[in-house]
Amino acid sequence: MIILGGLVVFIFIIIVIIVFIISNNSTNMETKTSAKDFFINLGAIIALGTFVGNLINLLFTVINKTYPLTTGYNYYGTYSISFPVATLIIFFPIYVLLMWLLERDYNIVPEKKHLGVRKWLTYITLFLAGLAIAGDLVTVIYYFVDGREMTGGFIMKVLSVLVIALGIFFYYISDAMGKLNSMSRKIWTGASAMIIIICIIWGFSVLGSPRTQRLLKYDQQKVSDLQNISNQIKNYYSSRRTLPNSLLETSNGNYYIPQVDSQNQKLYEYQKTNSTTYNLCAEFNKASDDKNATMPAVYQYNGDITWTHPAGHYCFTQTINPDK
Repeated sequence: MIILGGLVVFIFIIIVIIVFIISNNSTNMETKTSAKDFFINLGAIIALGTFVGNLINLLFTVINKTYPLTTGYNYYGTYSISFPVATLIIFFPIYVLLMWLLERDYNIVPEKKHLGVRKWLTYITLFLAGLAIAGDLVTVIYYFVDGREMTGGFIMKVLSVLVIALGIFFYYISDAMGKLNSMSRKIWTGASAMIIIICIIWGFSVLGSPRTQRLLKYDQQKVSDLQNISNQIKNYYSSRRTLPNSLLETSNGNYYIPQVDSQNQKLYEYQKTNSTTYNLCAEFNKASDDKNATMPAVYQYNGDITWTHPAGHYCFTQTINPDK
């Protein structure tokens, strides 16, 4: 997906460069496009695409957490809004700044509104927004005709894409028709900023504050470490037909398995209870079924071990099957 996205951006830039060359040589009746005009217009469109894409990413992540799937693949992923929130905080102001620079230039030199690069970028944006609207509606009709269940999460995602795409389409069609003025642009900017702020607040209310997210990441790391330690203990038993008396005995020098809690720098607890059972213990910040947990309530490893845990000190009891 990353490679495909990079290829799309590369092709888009090539198209814009070609358009820039053509627009500069097509007619002498229009004001020539300077390098400044070209890069401000291009930067504004790239900033628009970046913050819109991350706004949708943010909404989809929150919707996935609010309306979790009850059927389908047994996939255990994480819910994180850190990157889309950071991108929105940076790229939306960049877009607003670039659009303000363009409007200032239009007030000084009104002929710049007719620059070829501006027209092409505007209509490319309209084209892509129209495709998004059409694709969104096609998806809804397809689900209806195919008899698929329209869950709350699906409807929320469809509405999110539809509202964002319609907003972009109507803004740029109004701009292309010359119906926008300084006041209406400020209204559009203020409304967009308010929507983004509300989405970020919603994300934090569903997934927790940055501090909560940091604590949950510690818990995820602890579960991952304990899973690796458990696997190493099994390998030890497989080769020696006995459980180790301590975690130090499991170190074979081939690769490093973390045995220290990265949060408090304490050794994970290992307790050999009999010849085939043992406990692995750690201190957890949140319960795995906490409403803000970034992973589902059930952690599964190798299909047969459940790693649910409450907050505080907790021990997982593991049993070795000698027949395996």
